[in-house]
Amino acid sequence: MQTNSSIPLRFYLILAVICVLGYNNWSNGQTSSGDDDTSQTVVKSKETKDGWRPLFNGKDLDGWKITEFGGEGEVYVENEEVVVTQGADLSGIHTDRKLAGKQYEVEFEACRHAGSDFFVGFTFPVAGSHCSLILGGWGGGVCGISSFEGMDASENETTTFMDFPKDKWFKVRLVVTDKKLDAWVDKLHLVDVETEGRKIDVRFEMERSKPFGFATFQTTGRIRNARIRDLPAADDQGDTKSESDLQ
Repeated sequence: MQTNSSIPLRFYLILAVICVLGYNNWSNGQTSSGDDDTSQTVVKSKETKDGWRPLFNGKDLDGWKITEFGGEGEVYVENEEVVVTQGADLSGIHTDRKLAGKQYEVEFEACRHAGSDFFVGFTFPVAGSHCSLILGGWGGGVCGISSFEGMDASENETTTFMDFPKDKWFKVRLVVTDKKLDAWVDKLHLVDVETEGRKIDVRFEMERSKPFGFATFQTTGRIRNARIRDLPAADDQGDTKSESDLQ
């Protein structure tokens, strides 16, 4: 094959470099596209040796979205605390990321800063569906899970009443497994129910909080030290204690 001697050799060298760089960029894009699918991949950033991962970075709402309930208040981070301010009704944030597998444990601290209704409406996956842990609802003291068998936290077997003074911090812990749901507020074992074969769902107002979300109702709430970790599939359900129970 003859070549055109009038075309300088450097032209062919530049063309070869462009082709190589173009191929590398294409192949890198093909490899990384699966890694960006956070809906299918459990978020593993900053995992500690015992498996705990922070839900927030302490600086901003990276990875979370303000939930568009309608009339919602502002949400921001202050002093490493997530502040959900009082809105017309519901206010809050949620994430579309897959934070854990089917069996997991969540811990966080929360307080009511203003208002008189629930300062924790934590929505989470359980038993192939979702539900919400409510603290301080229905006028300020009702706690429980919404919903079981179509009944709200105010009227099902998880219903409990507690006093929540303003600006007092409470430690919340949940353990979610294939067949059971447990929740504690400080030392109180608030929820202890079997979930297998049960009808579990969220109230329609909380649909936008799925899969994981925090919400308040006409109340300003603050959240800190929120973290999550996976539990093994063969977890011993006879012992669901963690270091937080000893504090």
